[in-house]
Amino acid sequence: MNLEQLAAKPQLIEIKITDENLVKKYGEELVFYVYDRHDIETFAKMAAVNPEDFASASAVVKDLILDKNAKPICKGDTVLPTDVMMKAVALTIEELGKLVNTVSEKETQS
Repeated sequence: MNLEQLAAKPQLIEIKITDENLVKKYGEELVFYVYDRHDIETFAKMAAVNPEDFASASAVVKDLILDKNAKPICKGDTVLPTDVMMKAVALTIEELGKLVNTVSEKETQS
């Protein structure tokens, strides 16, 4: 397979925060979006994140958390509540990790 067959524009994927405590606190599931693929610079930043260092993880991931129109939710002096940001960062890393693992699994099967 030629690599150009794999190249495509990033697509928004929906992520739902379904954590029982957050749903109870905010009254409903919380929804945000991320792109399913990123440029190499963003990928390198994410790969260098220490999962135990929330500050470095949130610094990288906060720019990836988007609304349904692909606009960053956290911009300027607009920030999410800490509990929501922590969950959004964790879910973003988890979801993007699943995407990387899916690609890796497909490559090893070929």
